[in-house]
Amino acid sequence: MSGVHGGIDRRGMTRRTLLQRAVTLGVGASTLGALEVLGLPPERAAAAGSRRLPEIQFDIEKHLAPAFKVDGVKVRFAPVYTTFATFTLSRAPTLADRSALATALARVEATYPFAPSGVFTTIAYGIPYFEQLPGGMSGELVASHMPRLAGEPSRCALEEAVPGPTDVSPANPGVTKQRFEVPVAIESNDVLLTLRSDSLAVIDEILAWLSGETEQLAGVATGPSQLAGLLTATSRRLMFNQRGLPRLIAEEHELPYTETLNPESNMWMGFVDQQVGSSGPPPIVTFAGKGVVRLTTALPGDYFDDGSVMHLSHLIQDLEQFYARPGETYERRVAETFSSAPPPKTGNADQFTDGGGPAFVRNEYLGTTAAEREARGSGTFDGQPHIGHTTALQRTSRTATGVPLHIRADGPGYDTLDVPDGSAQPKLHFSIFVPTAEQFATMRRSQASLDLAQRFSVPQANLGLERFITATRRQNFLVPPRRNRAFPLLELA
Repeated sequence: MSGVHGGIDRRGMTRRTLLQRAVTLGVGASTLGALEVLGLPPERAAAAGSRRLPEIQFDIEKHLAPAFKVDGVKVRFAPVYTTFATFTLSRAPTLADRSALATALARVEATYPFAPSGVFTTIAYGIPYFEQLPGGMSGELVASHMPRLAGEPSRCALEEAVPGPTDVSPANPGVTKQRFEVPVAIESNDVLLTLRSDSLAVIDEILAWLSGETEQLAGVATGPSQLAGLLTATSRRLMFNQRGLPRLIAEEHELPYTETLNPESNMWMGFVDQQVGSSGPPPIVTFAGKGVVRLTTALPGDYFDDGSVMHLSHLIQDLEQFYARPGETYERRVAETFSSAPPPKTGNADQFTDGGGPAFVRNEYLGTTAAEREARGSGTFDGQPHIGHTTALQRTSRTATGVPLHIRADGPGYDTLDVPDGSAQPKLHFSIFVPTAEQFATMRRSQASLDLAQRFSVPQANLGLERFITATRRQNFLVPPRRNRAFPLLELA
């Protein structure tokens, strides 16, 4: 694998040396357990960048290395590590707390560059935070500034997450999973802090400073963050994203499907997902929207104009089922992930070793009706009715011209969180930015496509990736514009 563009440089290194880069931290105060993989810092081409930090907090594309192509697929790799740190507030925040948080975030960004070598910081707030403001969600303060659905102004752009159609939940009687029968929980965190960096040490240092464990940043005394008594950590979830890391972790832990993992992939399920064409431009997913694409009542200049809804969920992946031999061939896996009418690639003669086929498969937009064609069995690789994960999502995930209405910021993990027997398991830490909570809920219903499955009698074994994934936690957050990111609306109370 190449050492550039987010890959792992194996030159002059033995497998033993690489595997010694992985360390298990075990059970901590804020998580049930986590495996933090110390990947090699990637060699990145210089990014265009800008000295002015973006109003859209998660607009980091210009600060990453330029996109590049592998096997004709255009990709751009995000930072190697992402930590999703969730918090509750010990009390209602004050104006002094708002000032302390604004100062702390500014101090972090003054200490570390806004780049993969430094840190990208995004802070978001759940409905429980807004409920602590005077009047709560329905009070004048929040209601007068909260964006609403353009087509249904009685509804807020920020609504709480709901169980997905295939989540284990009392709302879905009859939904079961083969290995991980865990009911989904709708979380109630006040704050979500997302830190992204090529250096795990940078992320750890920032979190330690914010929590009051240290008074240093980058080895320099900075004084306390003034937030230690206010923020109570509820979870800390580590996501890693680098070509080859899932395979290295599997080798280290001797997982039963190790030899089937593609050594080029950054994802557990074998297909590279950092594709440029799979995400929309940042303005399109904001409340104010872009051009004619505007899903909320927000206008430029409004308090939350360049804000967005961020969904965060925690998923256990059943890879023993996904890579089961002899049935789950590469051809089936690529059809389950993308499309089966026909699948984009058929793979190698050996359908299992090293993934059985290419990791770089283009995520093509096939239109809003492609899932129905698959469900009818029209042109599928085996003549049976199928519903691909990607084609199902494309029913509602894009504009009329095919532009994605979302930006994904997700990736793999490996930890014990929510696993019934306490073992470490492959995870997907799923986060996505969308203009409204309703947009994500609609996309999630499309992804399951239970309506098409019932209408065309699609076998459960042919329903995309739904049976391989168990969502155990979900929550929606509001990501404010940068100028209002510190305890939003508090100064107007």
